[in-house]
Amino acid sequence: FATYVGVKHAIAVNSCTAALHTSLAALGVGPGDEVIVPTLTFCATANVVVHLGATPVIVDVDENFHISFEAVRRAISPRTKAIVPVHYGGQACSLREILALADAHGIPVVEDAAHAAGADYDGRKIGSHGRTVCFSFYAIKNMTTGEGGMITTNDDDLAARMRLLSSHGMSRDAWKRYTEAGSWYYEVLEPGYKYNMTDVQAALGIHQLRRLNGFICRRQEIAAMYDEAFSDLPEVLLPPRLPGRNHTFHLYPIRLNAGLLQLNRSEFIDELRARNIGTSVHFIPLHRHPFYRERYGYQPEQFPVCEEIYQGLLSLPLYPKMTDRDATDVIEAIRDIVAVQPIPAEKGVLSAAIPSKL
Repeated sequence: FATYVGVKHAIAVNSCTAALHTSLAALGVGPGDEVIVPTLTFCATANVVVHLGATPVIVDVDENFHISFEAVRRAISPRTKAIVPVHYGGQACSLREILALADAHGIPVVEDAAHAAGADYDGRKIGSHGRTVCFSFYAIKNMTTGEGGMITTNDDDLAARMRLLSSHGMSRDAWKRYTEAGSWYYEVLEPGYKYNMTDVQAALGIHQLRRLNGFICRRQEIAAMYDEAFSDLPEVLLPPRLPGRNHTFHLYPIRLNAGLLQLNRSEFIDELRARNIGTSVHFIPLHRHPFYRERYGYQPEQFPVCEEIYQGLLSLPLYPKMTDRDATDVIEAIRDIVAVQPIPAEKGVLSAAIPSKL
């Protein structure tokens, strides 16, 4: 994986959650510290911060579903110990700007690349830019080990500490205990975690990695079918595309234009399910979950861009084994639902462009 990404170190772990936790722990995040995370992400991005006794500072996203540069800039404080941008859906966020801001303040960036194995940014693979980068190999990701994850870094000292933490905090000599050159003796240098990837997972991952580019190519083909099929539907807003990136399409998130539909999102999902089309919403924003809302006092009005996105957000089926017929079934189902819905005259039209000033 290190060779594929073009980075010095790749540390295999048992999940992306473990990768995030290990990365932040190795950077010394602890009680009294703050870590900036976007609200449009899976809960693990912030949960690991809480586990370390630090405070997740949840910020809004931009119109491209990525952490907002301006929101990050405003959120930086003397207590900020790390920034965790998320490469949402398989498309890299604006790393150049985030890394420059972080570097100016001496703050490390830990990239959540759970969706982004194989993605490119400015001609380089995601995994080779930030201080540490965390990947997921969960069953539905672009490549899988069933469960599993990976951390990449070019920092020798940080890599050594993350390897230590991911295996109970045992000295490196512990790995030699099961070889002819090994010794029974080992030392625990600090209390670490049981985060190692299993050999069975690694064996699966080696072969998945060889197929990753092909998987991504197929995802892109299906995404192109969706793009063409929905480009003339004002009721369906297509996912954003950004220059200088190779989008891997872990997700294909559309936005339903509520101003042109009589059905709400839940009803739209039910209609798709009745046509044997399974969909989901990625994600319920962090600030809406009871734990983060009640402990930290977050309110929806603090996240206007994410709230605008979330209201109509819906992920369509997309995976490499989908056939063209499968994709056509999805397309026909959505067009059929849209076609039979009268336009309610009393409703306004949702703008396809979310004002960046928000």
